[in-house]
Amino acid sequence: MDCATSYLTGRPDDSAAGQVRGLVWGVVHTVGWVVTYWWVVALAAVALWAAGEAVVRHLARKASAERMALELVPSRHFDPGLEEIFRRGVQLARASTSMPWWAPRRAKTVQIRLRADGSSPLRYRIEGPAGGQRLLSITPFGPDVTVERARPIVDKARTHTVRAEFFLRGKPTAALREVPLTPDPLQPLVDAVADLRAEAGDLAEIRLDIQRAPKWALRARRLQLMSAARRVERREAQRAARWLRRDAGGIEDSLTWQLQQLLSNKPTSAGGRRLVMPPVPRRVDPAQALGKLADDDHLIRVQLLVMCASNIEGRAQARMAQIQAGLDVFGGRSRWAMRGRHLGPWRIGADRWPSRRGFERRWRLGHCQPPRANWVRLEELTGLLKPPTVHCRLPVLAAELPTFTFGDPHLLLQGLYRGPDGRERMVATYAEETLFEVGVGKAGGGKTERALAQAIGWAHAEGGLLFLDPHRDSWPRATTFLAHEHLAHRIALVDLNGLGTNPRVSSWNPLGMHQGQAAHEVVEAFADACASALAWDDATAPRAITILTAALAVLVAVNEAACQAGRPEDQATIFHVRALLTDTAFRKSALAAVADLLDEETRSWWQVVFPALPPDAFAVVLNPITRLAANPLTRAFLGQPTGAYNIRSAMDSGMVVWVCPGGNGPTDRLVTALLARDLLRAVRSRRDTPQERRVPFRAYFDELITLTGAAPETIAAMFEDFRKYKCHVHGMTQLLARLPTPVRLSLVQNASTLATTAGSKSAIAPVTAEWGDNPSPDRVATMKRFEHYVSLHVHGRRVGPVHLRGPHLDAVYAHQARPGQVPALEQAALANAQALPLDRLTRHATTQLGRVTAFLTDHTRTGAGSTPSRTKEYD
Repeated sequence: MDCATSYLTGRPDDSAAGQVRGLVWGVVHTVGWVVTYWWVVALAAVALWAAGEAVVRHLARKASAERMALELVPSRHFDPGLEEIFRRGVQLARASTSMPWWAPRRAKTVQIRLRADGSSPLRYRIEGPAGGQRLLSITPFGPDVTVERARPIVDKARTHTVRAEFFLRGKPTAALREVPLTPDPLQPLVDAVADLRAEAGDLAEIRLDIQRAPKWALRARRLQLMSAARRVERREAQRAARWLRRDAGGIEDSLTWQLQQLLSNKPTSAGGRRLVMPPVPRRVDPAQALGKLADDDHLIRVQLLVMCASNIEGRAQARMAQIQAGLDVFGGRSRWAMRGRHLGPWRIGADRWPSRRGFERRWRLGHCQPPRANWVRLEELTGLLKPPTVHCRLPVLAAELPTFTFGDPHLLLQGLYRGPDGRERMVATYAEETLFEVGVGKAGGGKTERALAQAIGWAHAEGGLLFLDPHRDSWPRATTFLAHEHLAHRIALVDLNGLGTNPRVSSWNPLGMHQGQAAHEVVEAFADACASALAWDDATAPRAITILTAALAVLVAVNEAACQAGRPEDQATIFHVRALLTDTAFRKSALAAVADLLDEETRSWWQVVFPALPPDAFAVVLNPITRLAANPLTRAFLGQPTGAYNIRSAMDSGMVVWVCPGGNGPTDRLVTALLARDLLRAVRSRRDTPQERRVPFRAYFDELITLTGAAPETIAAMFEDFRKYKCHVHGMTQLLARLPTPVRLSLVQNASTLATTAGSKSAIAPVTAEWGDNPSPDRVATMKRFEHYVSLHVHGRRVGPVHLRGPHLDAVYAHQARPGQVPALEQAALANAQALPLDRLTRHATTQLGRVTAFLTDHTRTGAGSTPSRTKEYD
């Protein structure tokens, strides 16, 4: 028995109580070990966390390497509706999950990048998983938004950089303010970057990451919010019970209540106290407690990161403050707030340790790790889910509209643009893209001043031009700024105004062949010019056109023979048409001398048809020529055999030619028509020159109403054809409605630049209608003098209409003014045009018929033989 007892007492206690005691002691020993060696447990936990985080970051980095980027470029008329924007948000949320199954949650995101770096007012870019490209490439916005595959952006290092992360502050279940689509919700952000200066290295970028809400995180958030709501209700109930008991105790202790109890016959309750029922906590309504988190539909998490940089201290900080103010527009009971805390003058946030490293990693890799409060519905982000719309007022940056540099042959001055920051700069368009330009506005509004500033800048850049001004006002205005020695040899003045007692006049023979023209082109140019100025056509004046064409063919043949014979000073002029039609001896001599140069049909017409014509048939042809001969200036200008005016040569040599016809009477209109048609012929003749060797040339037409009254079809043809030959036309007029229909249609259709100053609403309406009445005629009509609205073409796209202040010569070219050298310039300009005294040219024109007759006699007697060249004499 003793042995058995000792054996039994030495065994461990296998009863239930013994097992419990053993478990308790084991737990106690374990807790004691953990308390003693807590650092081992902490190190193990940290090691596990670090290993897990390293694996997650590696997978997230690998997933981020397979991202793609798209850039959305809206059209000028982009105006989406709420449903289209909402559908785009659904696409973005769906595309955020287009990742491999192993990709961590932080990599499953779609990023909207709003960037301003000087290349555009606000670039709208989408970056997301490569698997979502097909989903994101086709937008609900239709053709109003162009989706382009975007290249990676590489930023240069800036001296000063400011970073910020925004989270939703306020009631966590409240929604952001519903911002209307008109004006554009992006307008505050566009205004925040409107004064960005690319030359200072300014950069601003906003990144909005969109991530579909994970179910477990949403459930946890809801449980947290419901628990918080219940705690709030319990606290409120407890507070109400305390106040209720306090109020009841105060009533029972009052003298009034005690007297009432003494006088009352009702028995009191035990202790003489009232029974107080504490309030029961109300049932928490989930919809009210959860707010926007109550439903699962279209609920997303967002991360909002902002970075501003500049090479000038203080500009990045100021830009961040402007963007923060722009985001305040979306604030209501919930608003965007910058994450971090202020410690005196310092702010602990994304720019400081320890947040900066995580910010840069998320910025660089596109990872989304939003704050716990950043839950939103797609409806709250409608303002950020689309590019700028038609209701957004965009600034004009230097990258869109280049800054004018004096002397640069690639730029053409347009005016002074005032930026949002109040700074003005002279803006320009590229010369090769400014094909045709139209300026409209009332008299004295500044359209001619603007054209002069442009022409003067082009002349100083070694460009050739023709300035056709019927009133001559532009020449004395421009000479002060053109009076430079390096320009004197390139400027020529053709002035038919006859100022002074014996003015100097240049010369031009529209029928001359000494410049190598084609005979049929010379005949066609003169005949068409006369028909246009005199309103002849095949229905109203067929016989006049026929007679004039036949006469011109003979005179041009005479001039061709004179040039072949080495006697260009014996050429006929347009004033010899009368002798050819009315002088039998001269006509017979001319026809006999050039019989071999005329075609069979022309010879037959002179032999058969001409003798049958009545004498009064020539009056309609001779009347305009007689008017030209009656004016001493036009007779001297057009009556010389070898005129110096050669617009084709001026084009090819880059000359600056000022032509002042002298008015807008019938005779002046005919001269203008001749000059315009000759310009058309000369430009078209450049087809003999290869495209790359054609020198750019610009023609400025002041007072288009006067010019088109003489040659409407010719001016219209210029705006249609000159682009092919590197000749560009700039026209100015007070009223588009007064221009002939062909000219007006060609102007508006082909205008690279369309500008208007202030004027009556009826006069401005045709111009603003081309801009969709934005700006409206009412707004344009109230502009100040020298202010313009201008639409321009830069890099193949239209810019504007932009509000510009017209350049005033005394301001923009003050450093180029040379008033003391103006007389020398005028003398040089007349000399370059080979202008001679009027009386000398008149005498020479009067005796020219005798020289032509002598040549015809000699040429008929010697046949095709040539005679020695004689010295050119005007006396």
